[in-house]
Amino acid sequence: MFLSLLLATLACQIDVGGPEPPGAPIPVQPTEAEQLQSNWRSALDNALETGQVNVVINEAQVTAFLAERLAEREQPLIRNPQAYLRNNQIQVFGVAERGILKANVLLTVTPEITEDGEISFELAEASVGPVPAPSALKSTISAVLTEAFTGSIGSLATGIRISSLAIQDGVMTIAGELR
Repeated sequence: MFLSLLLATLACQIDVGGPEPPGAPIPVQPTEAEQLQSNWRSALDNALETGQVNVVINEAQVTAFLAERLAEREQPLIRNPQAYLRNNQIQVFGVAERGILKANVLLTVTPEITEDGEISFELAEASVGPVPAPSALKSTISAVLTEAFTGSIGSLATGIRISSLAIQDGVMTIAGELR
């Protein structure tokens, strides 16, 4: 009987809990990821005429973009990502699964504009399960996020100097100018 109980326990995942999502679930629509890239293209097309770049991105678009990128990986860092754009921060909630362990993950990211007018991301807080993530993980994730933005989306923004970035009430607004 003990062996049966042990095998049944091992067959199940152990949910260690963790942080709660910072908002209501955001539906993932694949067309939203396409809309995100379309918004960048439109902003760049307009910039060719005016010299100014203005793009508005919402939570559904960022969530869909993250879900699409993470789905491409064999073992993504998190599953079912949700991106909340609030108070000049990006909060990414998801679920991490490794072996029999399952934990909620909450990453709080602060975007920054460098002196060169480029965007970088600083991971302000990270909780995996019931404990904060170590600082080494924070710096690694910050670097990955910055690379993802400047490589995937940012490739559409080559030649732009970002002058402002604001995140509030589910929307990220980026303004800049052609170099």
